[in-house]
Amino acid sequence: MNTRPKPPFLAISALVALVACIMLISFAWPAVNTGPHHLPLAVVAPAPVAAQLEARLDTARPGAFDLQPKISEAEARAAILNREVYGALLITPQGPKVLTASAASPAAAQLVAALPALMGAPAGPDTVEDIVPATASDARQSGLGGAALPLVLCGMLSAALLTQLYTGVGARLGGLAGVALLGGFGVTAILQFWFGTLGGEYWLNSLVVALGIAAIGALVQGLESVLGTVGLALGGVSMVLIANPLSALTSAPELLPAGWGAFGQALPPGAFGTLLRSVAFFDGAGSSTALLTLVVWVLGGLGLVVMGTVRRRAVAPVVAQGA
Repeated sequence: MNTRPKPPFLAISALVALVACIMLISFAWPAVNTGPHHLPLAVVAPAPVAAQLEARLDTARPGAFDLQPKISEAEARAAILNREVYGALLITPQGPKVLTASAASPAAAQLVAALPALMGAPAGPDTVEDIVPATASDARQSGLGGAALPLVLCGMLSAALLTQLYTGVGARLGGLAGVALLGGFGVTAILQFWFGTLGGEYWLNSLVVALGIAAIGALVQGLESVLGTVGLALGGVSMVLIANPLSALTSAPELLPAGWGAFGQALPPGAFGTLLRSVAFFDGAGSSTALLTLVVWVLGGLGLVVMGTVRRRAVAPVVAQGA
């Protein structure tokens, strides 16, 4: 007969309610506070006009845009293609013209496209040009936004299973590589061929997805190796409740509350989203930082796995002698 005392039901109720509140804050707070925060925007206009435009935008939307002067439309287009800015505002004799790149962020493109109206200028049929559009099948990139949580869960589940089933470093790392590659090919096939979310080369996109899974899986495995079950829980909770909501896959880093967008880009899901967009739509432009971030997470996680394994092997003989 089990006589172990049970916790008070009020304590359990309070714990569950607390978890619900934490999850609501984690997922809803970034969405509720979505808005432009120094969104990079190219401007082609005479210097006095550009200064007036900046003052006007700062009055209408304080701190919303980071205006970057360009000398020509060609230079503004190049900045968009290189992922230096999300769009461009051109002041021409015929009126304002806007260049956007919805493939970089449909939400940011919508904000940039609304600038002529914010200036009180009439919007004609040729006012807005989307020079790097998202796919016609998924113009809002809903598939990419929905991929964040499955990617996180794939990395977490692989880490949980591999750490419970295998003790050797080779088996764990080999299993992680297999999960990452197969998951990358499968997830990318769904996104690209079924949902129509992605452009570009399927194999390159698959490798990006695989690298994202590997970064998450390696991190969670590494934390489990050095902290045990606590590390497994810590890695899982941090990926689901922190990294996933701050990934900006449904918007853009500059649309999250100030500072949080940059923090999210330093975590695997955020870096994955930026890298995948760069590879799928911009021929890899602007991908170096995101690629380096994912590689660092993979290597860091693998380093923790090796460290934890070495420590366990060193402790095992001591425990055996004590027994």
